[in-house]
Amino acid sequence: MFARTATALLFACFSIYACTSKSDGASQPASAVPGATDGASSTDTPATASDSTTRASGSFRTTAADAARTPNELGQIPIAEYHLITDQDALYSRERGHFRRDLEEIYARGYRPVTISQILDRKIDLPRGLSPIVFVFDDASPSQFSYIGNGKLEIDPRSGLGIWLDFRKSHPDWPNRAVFCLLSGAEAGRSFFGNKGIEGQKTEWRFPKVRYLHDQGFELCNHTLWHARLDRYSDAMVQEQIARGQMAIDSAVPGYKVRTFALPLGMWPRNRALAKQGSWTDPKTGTVVRYNNEAILEVAGGPTRSPYDPQFNPLSINRVQAVGNDPVRTLDQLDKTGNRYVSDGDPATVAKPATR
Repeated sequence: MFARTATALLFACFSIYACTSKSDGASQPASAVPGATDGASSTDTPATASDSTTRASGSFRTTAADAARTPNELGQIPIAEYHLITDQDALYSRERGHFRRDLEEIYARGYRPVTISQILDRKIDLPRGLSPIVFVFDDASPSQFSYIGNGKLEIDPRSGLGIWLDFRKSHPDWPNRAVFCLLSGAEAGRSFFGNKGIEGQKTEWRFPKVRYLHDQGFELCNHTLWHARLDRYSDAMVQEQIARGQMAIDSAVPGYKVRTFALPLGMWPRNRALAKQGSWTDPKTGTVVRYNNEAILEVAGGPTRSPYDPQFNPLSINRVQAVGNDPVRTLDQLDKTGNRYVSDGDPATVAKPATR
């Protein structure tokens, strides 16, 4: 039943927290969760160019406070949702300095970023005492990723990605793990991070930006073609919106497997099954584009369940909107209630607080 077979280690394990094997009955596999997809391949987690594909636990920095946390891998995981990164805080925008402070605070509290694919694959390989958090950037606006064209292309240090990369320079154990939920045909520059000169961004920069994110290890997510409210459209239109969004990502990164879909405004289509799976036929070529999403992101709802929790449903993953004091307020609540996911540092076991 238990992954640790050495008697001494078993006693040590029970003295602090209960341990079960990550391959045994800690939770149902994703394919057993009602409405979930088949289990994902272990090779589906995006590779990272600037990191090793699986960052060893020893390369993370930990503190005494991290070491003092009781492991709990059935705890909840915050999925932080960002939109615009600009010069002011609002419902759908985060002031640049505030975004930087979010990164500082989240890091100091012992969180490190992971992707949705890592959650699906149960590859949350963090050292003991650290916790996972997912950063999701919706809508593919220039404020998230923009270039400065001064002879050669440079990432704008005031964009969300520029702030992230600058933060990483002083925090090398902060990996390039985040999820970008993309629009490829929206107006006002929301077309793969800007086009047609909007906010200084050229149309020909769109695909290189998407490829750069993939090459750096970020996850690419479908957010429809132009952010259609799916509850207002026919089944045919719903499928076209999702399929064409996926097709655009494949055009930028050929062969990329899109696993995650974010519902625009959190609105489900009337036929909810179409958010997960469907198809669209290109009227010009007759090509059939099929999609089969493994994870669906809600727009809100609070932190999400651990993938080892029997009630984890990858087809309805809650998120925490970066509004006001969130996501930091949510971190406070997780600590207060003891519901925070805390790694045990052992990929072979699932740790949970011992019952009294």
